[in-house]
Amino acid sequence: MSAPDLFASSVSLSRLGWDDSLAADLPDGLLPARVARVDRGAAEVLTAEGSLQAHYGASVRRAAAADPVALPCVGDWTGLRRLPEGRFELAALLPRRTAFVRGGVGRTSRGGLSGDSQGQVLAANVDIVFIAEPALHATDTADLGRIERLLALAWESGGRPVVLVTKSDLIGDALPHLLEEVAEAAPGVDVHAVCSVTGEGVDIVRGHLDGRHTAVVLGASGAGKSTLVNALAGEEIMETQRVRAGDGRGRHTTVHRELIRLPGGGLIIDTPGIRRIGLYDMGEGVDLAFSDIEDLAAECRFADCSHRAEPGCAVIAAIEDGTLPERRLVSWHKLRREAAWMASRSDPRLRKELQNRWKTIHKEMRKPGRIRP
Repeated sequence: MSAPDLFASSVSLSRLGWDDSLAADLPDGLLPARVARVDRGAAEVLTAEGSLQAHYGASVRRAAAADPVALPCVGDWTGLRRLPEGRFELAALLPRRTAFVRGGVGRTSRGGLSGDSQGQVLAANVDIVFIAEPALHATDTADLGRIERLLALAWESGGRPVVLVTKSDLIGDALPHLLEEVAEAAPGVDVHAVCSVTGEGVDIVRGHLDGRHTAVVLGASGAGKSTLVNALAGEEIMETQRVRAGDGRGRHTTVHRELIRLPGGGLIIDTPGIRRIGLYDMGEGVDLAFSDIEDLAAECRFADCSHRAEPGCAVIAAIEDGTLPERRLVSWHKLRREAAWMASRSDPRLRKELQNRWKTIHKEMRKPGRIRP
């Protein structure tokens, strides 16, 4: 099939998210395809012809060797070249509109921060980032720190974050309090209770896809991500396992990321459970995830207030009057410190400045009555 013939099937391609701006980025002579699943050196891609396998071309391999972020990822739009023997080669990676990138998962340095400046793209060209956090009857609480970390990465990706409190049937009357707690950790973000078994909230989740958007579901193992995908699809597409007796947690079953087209429109990417969530190349992600602190900081007496012990600090005042949880400020300090550390990995001058600054801060922190980062 020639390139003009393929573009004639615009209805099929548009259901995958293809549009004129993407067509403008496609190199001449290549066929458009969207990555549904990746393997070593190859990808399963969706095209107007259907699903097919494509091996990485030389230019794609070279780019990925220089920077792992350039590896093809689920959700990517690519250009395919048909080889004489009939096989397809993934010859080009189109520019990403959005990309959810976490820091390297290699060794760690002192303090638990990532010692690897490389990143890993978990999903590309997504409009919505669903952050799944399970409601567990054993604790009646959520991992707010994990939610905040994922929110920072979601905002940085360029997608719109939405927090889903999954397995909401497990928590009973404590659900309203839990939703309030999660909403406090996610200012400006939609928070929904979802139970994929009973169907509660599934239509709300489907509404975010709007029949044309692409979403990724992220969260820890056992958060109910695959069960939610099955509920949205109306059939068992992803394998799931029953929750364990005693703590309500599911066992991890998804071992790969996969792009799934939903029958009612829209696409969704299911992902394995994330154990380690390192920050990577942060710009405004942390600030957007902590917009409540940023708003308060604008009222501080000093423009460079660190929100630890300075007079006239509006953030400390909010903690003292109970309008801002101290836990939230501690989390903000931690993520900002990690983001600065990751930035310093590729900048020796910045790394030295950061080390000197933290020596001064640590001396101050040993004094009584200070807010610890």
